[in-house]
Amino acid sequence: FTSVKLSSLKHHWKTRSDEKRHVCHLCPKAFRTATLLHNHVNTHTGNKPHKCSECDTAFVTRGELSRHRRYKHTLEKPFKCTICEYSSVEASKMRRHVRSHTGERPYPCHLCSYASKDAYKLKRHMLTHTGEKRFECYVCHARFTQSGTMKIHMLQKHGENVPKHQCPHCSTFLSRKHDLGVHLRNLHSYMEEAVKCRDCEAAFHERYAFLQHRKTHRNEKKFRCAQCSCTCNQ
Repeated sequence: FTSVKLSSLKHHWKTRSDEKRHVCHLCPKAFRTATLLHNHVNTHTGNKPHKCSECDTAFVTRGELSRHRRYKHTLEKPFKCTICEYSSVEASKMRRHVRSHTGERPYPCHLCSYASKDAYKLKRHMLTHTGEKRFECYVCHARFTQSGTMKIHMLQKHGENVPKHQCPHCSTFLSRKHDLGVHLRNLHSYMEEAVKCRDCEAAFHERYAFLQHRKTHRNEKKFRCAQCSCTCNQ
């Protein structure tokens, strides 16, 4: 395997190191570990061995049970951000949140220069290359590659059927009032400790302003060849 892009080579290494040897005997899916396979088979059989001690709910995996207890019973948020007041029920959500401070994007597309801070957004981005349109408007049945594009379509074309809640600080429209509250807390709340840009001296007390600023660096070509005038953004 050869590639002119380092991100493509890293993606190739990852696919080789993450070989899925444990194959499900009931469907074509395969997994890296026997535990993941066992949990998957339980989804076929309906076996839910992990039962909540405080209600009648049961789960396929121990992790699902832990999340359920924190969301429904203990309301505990053990994972706390060291930069702002954000706290989370799950470690994975905290890792994604921290990347909003650092600007880290560890999931690069192997077909273009796009990189994402979480795996889900990379999968969503890959649809722009395949052209697959998985999201359908339930009003007019138009199809879209991304759920966000479909939501914008519904607000613009079928606004009389969808409640509109516009953010007072940016151009974002949300269909639910609860989502607007989450948006305001996550993007527009004041942070006592400023977030500093890793590429310049700028610092911000609002996450939205920080993210908008980061976009100005996205297409910068910071990597210069030592032997010619070529510059690259990766």
